Amino acid sequence: MRFAPSPTGFLHVGGARSALFNWLFARHTGGTFILRIEDTDTERTREEWVDGIQRTLRWLGLDWDEGPYRQSGRGHLYDAAVEKLLADGTAYRGEGGEVRFRTPNEGATAIDDIVRGRVLFDHEPLEDFVVQRSNGTPTFYLANAVDDIDMGITHVIRGEDLLPSTPRVVLLREALGAEDQPVYAHLPLLVGQDRQKLSKRHGDVALEDYRDKGYLPEALRNYLSLLGWAPSGDREIVPTAEVIAEFRLEDVTKSGAYFDHQKLDHINAEYIRALPVDAFVREALPWLEEADEWAPELFRLEDFEALAPLVQERVKTLAEVPSMVDFLFVENVAIDDASWE
Repeated sequence: MRFAPSPTGFLHVGGARSALFNWLFARHTGGTFILRIEDTDTERTREEWVDGIQRTLRWLGLDWDEGPYRQSGRGHLYDAAVEKLLADGTAYRGEGGEVRFRTPNEGATAIDDIVRGRVLFDHEPLEDFVVQRSNGTPTFYLANAVDDIDMGITHVIRGEDLLPSTPRVVLLREALGAEDQPVYAHLPLLVGQDRQKLSKRHGDVALEDYRDKGYLPEALRNYLSLLGWAPSGDREIVPTAEVIAEFRLEDVTKSGAYFDHQKLDHINAEYIRALPVDAFVREALPWLEEADEWAPELFRLEDFEALAPLVQERVKTLAEVPSMVDFLFVENVAIDDASWE
């Protein structure tokens, strides 16, 4: 799984779903889940952003078997690849100092995609593209082609929006001497209620925001697995072990996956209700101890424990817990006379 640190440094829903599907496939097949950080663009990369990606993946429960590999430390491999391309005449230096790959004028590149089927890309409209910037850093196409070859990547599972970049990477692989190509699976885009690509206005926020709003990682992991894939029996609540056992890339749908906040809330509420009461109390404590509704010294754990089973049945997220019990821990309870009557 590859990650390019975003300008905000956060892992968004779409990237998390892609990471999850990679992880599920690796665990189902006994494969190796590799974490790779695309950090060659120094202007868009900060160390805290890279650390944030890893923390978020761990919170979601996605452990990796190798890595994280940092592309910033693999420059010698990319430089060697550029020199080979230049020596073979499959690349040339541009006027601005960048190196461009010389795309064929005829023919087509075929991609056999598990999700999309066979996709043909004609070469004629494909312009020569940059593989090394004028400052000597590699572009996405070159770095990924080199890394995939060097690491023996067998499957590339990523979002549908990256499908157009695939023929460039395949052409580079062939030019660099690779005799085969990995198996590709381009996942359906996540869409909002208007069936447009998920964006911030639809709630495509950082995964950290869902954590901070009180969603359980198990529930979010369950819900993300349903975005483009479905278990047997038309179930919604599916333990991770069962998802791993059933997960197949061949069962991933082509059509866009609707991100339904109400369904996520429902699934999270089910996971909250399934917790043992003592586990629910433990999970809710961070929200209770930092609640704005009362002064910290007024909070009494034993009082909350007495009400915990009732609260557990009513909340959809852990962030809702303080508002259910605030009357216990404030000096003066505000009473609405009309409601009281």
